[in-house]
Amino acid sequence: MKEIGHWINGKLVPGTSGRFTDIYNPATGEVQARVALATLDELNAAIEGAAAAQPKWAATNPQRRARVMMKFGDLINQHMDELAELVAVEHGKTLPDAKGDVQRGLEVIEVCMGAPTLLKGEFTDSAGPGIDLYSMRQPLGVVAGITPFNFPAMIPLWKMGPALSAGNAMILKPSERVPSTSLKLAELAKEAGLPDGVLQVVNGDKLVVDGILDHEVIQAVGFVGSTPIAQYIYGRAATNGKRAQCFGGAKNHMIIMPDADIDKAADALVGAGFGAAGERCMAVSVAVPVGDATADALIDALIPKIEKLKVGPYTGGNDIDFGPVITAQARDRINGLIGSGVEQGAKLVLDGRGIKIQGYENGFFVGPTLFDNVTRDMDIYKQEIFGPVLSTVRAKTYEDALNLVIDNEYGNGTAIYTADGDTARDFASRVNVGMVGINFPIPVPLSYYTFGGWKKSAFGDLNQYGPDAFRFYTKTKTVTARWFSGIKDGAALNFKALD
Repeated sequence: MKEIGHWINGKLVPGTSGRFTDIYNPATGEVQARVALATLDELNAAIEGAAAAQPKWAATNPQRRARVMMKFGDLINQHMDELAELVAVEHGKTLPDAKGDVQRGLEVIEVCMGAPTLLKGEFTDSAGPGIDLYSMRQPLGVVAGITPFNFPAMIPLWKMGPALSAGNAMILKPSERVPSTSLKLAELAKEAGLPDGVLQVVNGDKLVVDGILDHEVIQAVGFVGSTPIAQYIYGRAATNGKRAQCFGGAKNHMIIMPDADIDKAADALVGAGFGAAGERCMAVSVAVPVGDATADALIDALIPKIEKLKVGPYTGGNDIDFGPVITAQARDRINGLIGSGVEQGAKLVLDGRGIKIQGYENGFFVGPTLFDNVTRDMDIYKQEIFGPVLSTVRAKTYEDALNLVIDNEYGNGTAIYTADGDTARDFASRVNVGMVGINFPIPVPLSYYTFGGWKKSAFGDLNQYGPDAFRFYTKTKTVTARWFSGIKDGAALNFKALD
């Protein structure tokens, strides 16, 4: 059985705890490896190594740090197929989707190649008589990233790229379900010229998470995962005086207006609802057609599109639309929520439970599932399902649909499909959600903007990647300077008498 360790001070090292977590192949249900869970001593040694390496890295000028990002990005491109394979093997994504995972992380690294511009301070000449005022951005020191299973490449890159470019050292704790991609990225970062110790990858469970949150050397923590854990990490980090940006769950709605192109809206819902088996924090899990005529037309358009979807392992060919969910527990939870929807009165239009793939009967598969007549009091509406389940909530009016989104406790992403510019502008202005799509189903901003939700989808003041990331991973120092009259008054040709 393959055993996976940690990346400490520039090399792979085995774990010493004797504690392991099994890593499954989601398509077969078989254990394919196991990952070592670090002890607090191992974590502390990694933090000490990072603290020792960080000052020299911070003293490296921003342009040279950016050159490391340039080489890193080039190496990610060269190893794209290998990285995608690692993602697919441990997560279960199709290869095209896995490459998209890597690509969206690479795009953040590309922005980090321009980090010197993002790290510039400000300067005011003659703020007062003979007084100059300026600010500078300086790294925090050692920071940490705690990343989820659903994007094994993208979110670690979202964390490490800005943090390292700003001159910090990083302790990265990836999900123990998908450790191999982060370890490969650390290897490529070293090849790109990142000094040993500046990036440490420590695999572990809650013991390591709490160790990160309580360690006085760690200055900031970035997290992506479920809302309860995001809230826990944010609270404990803040209590210990650390900066924290913690991103949690989502329940993303798409409103379909009567004037929308129904066929395009249906295509968008199929891709946004079922891609990556619904295991995306930006997945659209709730369709909100306005008016019964719109709802009926939408359901009629969705059914044949969903029925054509092909579910299978990533090795099944390029025509596979999505693969298994991450674990048997996730599969069983999703199936249970589908059952609760039926019991609570929703109309089950397409049922994905019990799907069997020939040769992969023990895989963690859930087929595409479509509900109609879902109401806001049902469990399938209130909970983030994180699976290939699309719920349809019918709204009588635009205001009813808008208020459904506004009243929801989550605020990660939302979308509206309409042909009317006034409706679109009103929706974008009034909705209390962090990322909004207009005739665009998954409104993930490009990497030179910034990613973040509102309400219970995010805890903290600054978002991921883009300018906000460089604000998060640096602290601002402001200097007020005055120079008294000196040598500019003229050269002194005689020895100055001693005072």
